Amino acid sequence: MLEHGGGLRAAAARYGIPPGDWLDLSTGINPNGWSPPAVPPRVWQRLPESGDGLESAAAAYYGAAELLAVAGSQAAIQVLPLLRGRARIGVLHPSYAEHAHAWRRAGHRVDLLDAAELADAADRLDVLVLANPNNPTGLGFSIESLLDWRRRLAERNGWLVVDEAFVDATPAASVSGHAGLPGLVILRSLGKFFGLAGARVGFVLAQAALLEPLQERLGPWAVAGPSRWAATRALADRVWQARARLELSGASQRLAELLQRHELPAAAGTALFRWVPATRARFWRDALARRGILVRRFDEPSGLRFGLPGTEADWRRLEGALTAIRAERPSGA
Repeated sequence: MLEHGGGLRAAAARYGIPPGDWLDLSTGINPNGWSPPAVPPRVWQRLPESGDGLESAAAAYYGAAELLAVAGSQAAIQVLPLLRGRARIGVLHPSYAEHAHAWRRAGHRVDLLDAAELADAADRLDVLVLANPNNPTGLGFSIESLLDWRRRLAERNGWLVVDEAFVDATPAASVSGHAGLPGLVILRSLGKFFGLAGARVGFVLAQAALLEPLQERLGPWAVAGPSRWAATRALADRVWQARARLELSGASQRLAELLQRHELPAAAGTALFRWVPATRARFWRDALARRGILVRRFDEPSGLRFGLPGTEADWRRLEGALTAIRAERPSGA
């Protein structure tokens, strides 16, 4: 399995620090996410079923009439490659590694593309896969560009797959309002912005002709009843959503300024994380980990992804650790 953020137990074992003593900034999950109320006992006792309000709440939130609830967008990432015959796939790189992994595992030819190559690649590929905004670099693509690539791919029965796991804090950047166009496949998740990663709830927005075979592959009861119940209410909570967008925007800017003060300038990011290109990424990751702070290190390109601290104590802890590391770091680190 590929490495992901959130490997707290492994880090605890490696560095000899109990799991409860860590500040986990490795995932990009909202540290102050939506808090669900207690789930009624009847929800635990019944099989999940449609018509419970989840799909209508999601349709209103995303502005899309045709969608399918899945067990986190990861479930769709793994199954989408099974819905096409052997094809030529272009995947933005660097990006969420599960995309390229899933298409390769299904026997497709996968080309890893940097952002500058995407526009030309749309004329020669069967499927183009990207994240908007991108994870981990935070790079964003205009709606106009995405729709142009979608049109060119669809002319040859191709797909544009857009992973919008981190777009909820900036909904104007989403193409979900164009869901249903031929060849457009949009992946959404409640794990990041809503902070409901453990619920495993996501959605695929696409034409019914694609959603039907996807649902067949996933089988019945793809999303657990309690997760459906909580997600329905989170999607409908407009007051919390508006407040969270303001708070996350401010926290992201605060994080960028903190990193800048400690000579770790963030090249880009989203409302939920900041990306720091760093040639000595391993040094910084290990130095922070020895102080019980977990960040995500990437090798290609070399860099660090910092999620948001959740409390004032967490902010002070991060700043104190960065100050100490700068004072003791070797030359060139």
